[in-house]
Amino acid sequence: MSFTLATWNINSVRLREGLVAKLMAEEQPDILCLQECKSPVEMIPVDQFQALGYRYMVARGQKGYNGVAILSKLPIIDAGEKDFAAMGHARHVAARLENGVTIHNTYIPAGGDIPDRALNEKFGQKLDFLTDMRDYFRWEKPSRSILVGDLNIAPREDDVWDHKKLLKIVSHTPIEVEHFNQVMESGDWVDVTRNDLPEGRLYSWWSYRAADWDGADKGRRLDHIWASRDIAASGHSSRILRPARGWLQPSDHVPVFATFDL
Repeated sequence: MSFTLATWNINSVRLREGLVAKLMAEEQPDILCLQECKSPVEMIPVDQFQALGYRYMVARGQKGYNGVAILSKLPIIDAGEKDFAAMGHARHVAARLENGVTIHNTYIPAGGDIPDRALNEKFGQKLDFLTDMRDYFRWEKPSRSILVGDLNIAPREDDVWDHKKLLKIVSHTPIEVEHFNQVMESGDWVDVTRNDLPEGRLYSWWSYRAADWDGADKGRRLDHIWASRDIAASGHSSRILRPARGWLQPSDHVPVFATFDL
């Protein structure tokens, strides 16, 4: 069984329903994981997606913010959710394929602007979320699992446009990267994207604040695809759809893809 999976922080699935449909029609991933849907589940516009072949959906939603959804051409069943850090947010949902592979779709908190939990509650929540993920995967070792999402951390020096300038900027601070790596190690996760594309700068997010996002190219790789060690070798054909950042009324994130032969 071979399938292609994409992950995308869509920044409102209702506002950008047309962009989701465009991706489905043009790229045709078998599974599409969306974050920051900003919609109750019952208000996600599924009719157009179903018409394009995405007959299955597992989702968790909230009005106006957060929200995660897994849309699939392949049969999936709901495999639950975790409320990491007990925030009460719709930031994680899991689905299981018929071959037993579990997909975790995760939206880690952005963490605000100040990288100090004493001054910024949101940064503390982000670190607590990561710590809870670490502990969960330490005790519930993943197998035949894929974890994707907007993890809101660019861990490597070549995952940001300027490593030194961003060391004190939320998403690339040493303490966030340390927590990020602990989550990876606790579940023995493999970074599929970097396993495929080990060298060079890779970005999946460009700020709305940049007047010329493409020319300035001040990006960060915040969106990730991981696989548990037992199936990591089956992942290949990783890519990031950079042109999507230039679509009409785009998200500030772009889709990340990988194909798995399982």
